[in-house]
Amino acid sequence: MAYSTIPKSTSYFNTKLYSGTGAIQTVSGVGFEPSMIWMKSRTNAGNHQVTDQVRGLTKYIRPNATNAEDTKTNAITAVNSDGFVLGADSSNDINASGQTYASWNWKANGSGSANSDGSINSTVSVDTTSGFSIVSYTGTGSNATVGHGLGVAPSMIITKSLVATQEWCVYHKSLGATKYLFLNETSAEQTGSVYWQDTAPTSSVFSIGASGPTNSTSAMIAYCFSEIQGFSKFGLYEANGNSDGPFIYTGFKPAFVMIKAKGQTESWYILDNKRPGYNTNNYYLNPNTTSAEGTSTTLANTLCSNGFKINNADTSMNTSGQGYIYMAFGQPIVSTNGDIATAR
Repeated sequence: MAYSTIPKSTSYFNTKLYSGTGAIQTVSGVGFEPSMIWMKSRTNAGNHQVTDQVRGLTKYIRPNATNAEDTKTNAITAVNSDGFVLGADSSNDINASGQTYASWNWKANGSGSANSDGSINSTVSVDTTSGFSIVSYTGTGSNATVGHGLGVAPSMIITKSLVATQEWCVYHKSLGATKYLFLNETSAEQTGSVYWQDTAPTSSVFSIGASGPTNSTSAMIAYCFSEIQGFSKFGLYEANGNSDGPFIYTGFKPAFVMIKAKGQTESWYILDNKRPGYNTNNYYLNPNTTSAEGTSTTLANTLCSNGFKINNADTSMNTSGQGYIYMAFGQPIVSTNGDIATAR
């Protein structure tokens, strides 16, 4: 039976859809004060945008691009206990009138505090209940370790240089520390010690090599995720290549799933429970492109009560014999009387 150590998952992660106005507006219904917000226009081509409270809400990086951090003073101007406030930035990326947007929101712990667990000091905003931390550090260009604050080893780490033009480097426990992927690319997994030192993260630090995507000699950001029973899952599934694809057990009904083929050239795919919002889901956004939301019956998937099922034979998610990594976050577990269930 599925159960969770977090009675109400939407207090820590939530997808919130909103409509752009080109004017100041408050986006409510997130359910908590978000520490990291990832936004993307659904209706138009435009950059993905990620901001967080550690770097400051005026600072943005783009998962689909290698660009350094840029500044937007009129995009998200504030966060509150139930969402965020948008300024009058009318660009396609944030708040254009007539466009619809998806925002994925995670809770950490505000602007963070000093951490000296690694050989490089870091600033860490962490919520150990949900297994998420935002880590700011200055790279050295030489092998080093960085404290992440989670208290357990991260299952997934995403890093980005804030100053240099560099890739978004991804560590995933199912690939191991000798392998890496780039979030902004379609490329297959690659092997090399220059990013993670061939060293798996520990309960206190992650290791970085001498290469720019994890250790540029400048300001860096890392988003770290640990697996929490009944709330988050990071794993690998083996594809079978037919429309009755594999079922992936997570132990909860997913609210968000991100998928990437590890051994072949394919885009990353994000699915969530708000687009269109129930069970069979063929709406997707690609973190590595500026493309508007796609929808295709050949990419149908089902968000089940205890996992997700691939209902397509498309190579993007189901090439026979291929492995696909995923990260997933859950919906609240609701009991038969409609109350949020407690952990058991």
